[in-house]
Amino acid sequence: MDRLEDLVERGWRSPVGRKVLVDEEMLLNIIDQMRISIPKEIQEAAEVQAERDRVLARAQEEARRIILQARDEAERMLDEDAVRSWARAEAEAMLSAAYEQAAQVTVGADAYAEEQLRELERTVSELARVIQRGIETLAARRAEREAAEEAAARQAAARDEGSEVTADGDTAGDAGSPPSGVAIGA
Repeated sequence: MDRLEDLVERGWRSPVGRKVLVDEEMLLNIIDQMRISIPKEIQEAAEVQAERDRVLARAQEEARRIILQARDEAERMLDEDAVRSWARAEAEAMLSAAYEQAAQVTVGADAYAEEQLRELERTVSELARVIQRGIETLAARRAEREAAEEAAARQAAARDEGSEVTADGDTAGDAGSPPSGVAIGA
C-alpha cells in the first residue's frame, strides 16, 4: 500500500482538478503483487481457524481426561463407606472445575480467532480501497489522455482549415460554429 501511495505522490499532477498521472507498468506491478498477497491473507485466516480448532480439541481432550480421572478417583473413594459423601462432593467439584476450565479455554480460543479474523478483515478492506484508488487513477488518466487526443485532433483539423482553435474548441474568426466541412466532436 505504501508503494502505491508513493507511486501516486510521485505521479505528474494535472494543473486542472485533482488528477494524477502515474506509471502504468509500476501500478500494474503493484496490483499484481496485491493479488498475490490476498490469497496469503486468506491462508492466514484458515491457519487461525485451524489453530483455534486445535486448541479446542486439546481443551476438550484435557477436559475428558480430567473427567475420567475424577470419575476414577470418585469410584476409588466410594469404596470406603466413611468417606462416601465426601468423595461424591469432591468428584462433583472436580467435574465442575474441569467443565469451567474447558469453557475458559474455548472462550479464549474464540477471542483469539475473532481478533485475528478482524485484523485480516481490516487488511483486506484496506487492500480493496487501494485497488479501487488504482482503478480510479487509471480511469482518470485514460479520460485525460482521450481529452488531450480529442483536443489535438480539433487543433489539427483547424490548422488544416487555416484557422486557430481557441481554448474552448471554437475556431478563431467563427466563434460557436465549425468551419465548413469540419465536424466537431467526431
